[in-house]
Amino acid sequence: MTDADRRSAGVAVREARPDEHVDVRQVVDAAMLEPGDVAGAIDRGDALVAVADGNVVGALVLDRRENGAHVEAVAVRRARRGQGIGTALVESAAERAEHLTAVFDPGVRPFYESLGFEIEPADDDGERMRGTRD
Repeated sequence: MTDADRRSAGVAVREARPDEHVDVRQVVDAAMLEPGDVAGAIDRGDALVAVADGNVVGALVLDRRENGAHVEAVAVRRARRGQGIGTALVESAAERAEHLTAVFDPGVRPFYESLGFEIEPADDDGERMRGTRD
């Protein structure tokens, strides 16, 4: 999905601004995620937001790695889920980093599979999954 496609769907995906730190934190906290240093990610240009009608409705936090980036968190406000916002955030991250990884709960495996991630267990008990996308 291109930036124009994301805008035509009523949602713009872009880098988060420092004044949106609280908004990003609220979105990821509501999803019970632990993305680490959100302010630092924003300062480095490694946090993306999905904005609709001037409001942050989704956020993605990256951790840059030598060979690409790791998705620390991707979250969408509950009222806006199922509208392609998470997909738009991950696709935008993929445009910024050739190689993406993510570690997540098995319940969101279909989401990552739909985005072309190759999935494998991240631990021996299967409670976490690891996805990679090149």
